Amino acid sequence: MPRKPEPVTQAQARRLLLAAQGLLGPPPADLDTLIRQLGYVQMDSINVVERAHHLILGSRLEGYAPADFDALFLGERRLFEHWTHDASAIPLAWYPHWKVRFPRSRARILQNAWWRERVGDRVDELLDLVLERIRAEGPLRSADFEHKQDKGASAWWGWKPQKAALEFLWHAGELAVARRVNFHKVYDLPERVFPAAHALPATTLAKHREWACSTALERLGVATPRELAAYYDALEPAEAARWCAAAAKAGRVRPVETEDGRPAFAVEDWKARLAEPSDRTVLLCPFDPILRDRARALRLFDFDFRFEAFVPEAKRQYGYYVLPILEGEALVGRLDPKFHRDKGVLEIKGLWFEKGIRATRARKAAVSRAAETLAARIGARDVQWTGPGAI
Repeated sequence: MPRKPEPVTQAQARRLLLAAQGLLGPPPADLDTLIRQLGYVQMDSINVVERAHHLILGSRLEGYAPADFDALFLGERRLFEHWTHDASAIPLAWYPHWKVRFPRSRARILQNAWWRERVGDRVDELLDLVLERIRAEGPLRSADFEHKQDKGASAWWGWKPQKAALEFLWHAGELAVARRVNFHKVYDLPERVFPAAHALPATTLAKHREWACSTALERLGVATPRELAAYYDALEPAEAARWCAAAAKAGRVRPVETEDGRPAFAVEDWKARLAEPSDRTVLLCPFDPILRDRARALRLFDFDFRFEAFVPEAKRQYGYYVLPILEGEALVGRLDPKFHRDKGVLEIKGLWFEKGIRATRARKAAVSRAAETLAARIGARDVQWTGPGAI
């Protein structure tokens, strides 16, 4: 007989998510453990304060330094870069699960009209040319491929055919990211970047579905099938829904109903995982995993977040690269930072608390300490508060 769904409050779902994402409860033991706990960490080129992956990891691990990440990624090769919902650093132990995805990615891109427009009609010849150069010359960047484009030719982000070919070969698993130089990908053959992992067979599709859904639920605490499918961007929602139904029938997950009446699923022991509240104040990256799903952030935290880097300055409500402020289990505000590297100054160009959140002396002091912690981590010698809400 199917079990009756248990009610899960907004506060409980929020606490489960924060604990699963390393923001409540005991801190992770080390960086490798933290990245496995998150499942992946998003990488992004914007560097107005610090790269996204460093901000995400530093907000969770005391004493974190970018060199620690480089040691795992470039030295020990325990991470590889590939695609989830965006470019991400992923535990190399999970590479067989990405090998399942490569054929699907290849087929999808080959049917993409934008991509075909970039590469032209001689697709196979172009792909062979790019692969042969890397095979013969070693790791190469997009800039190492010269191409003159007609002035009238359309281009999105200025992509040239070789760049489109490199990205295709990376998505299809025929190339790997060996490293980044000034955040530009350097591509090489995967058998030269991580030979042992490359030699492993792809997992089966059935095992991949089981892994993708079960590990996503572990990292969310409670979720709908659509949210599970989106976590690694690995499955269709219908695939996740079938997994949820089978897992619930087998007693491996718990059917629940959220406060707003949405049917969802939780880890079987979800009540035991409810972490104690915290009084810690931390600044979050705009690409933090708890913010990636804007609708979920609004539902769980009553926090309406919009990334405004690509919004014209005159139309921004807050700022270019706003960092949300997490106080315990609540998102209480946001601030707009900029790191002036030439002066060693972290400027806070604005501070805004959410509606109903009082700007008490204690709260402002906690935010100030969080800004000082961030400044120390990125190498700023001073924090200067300017603009609205200056402390």
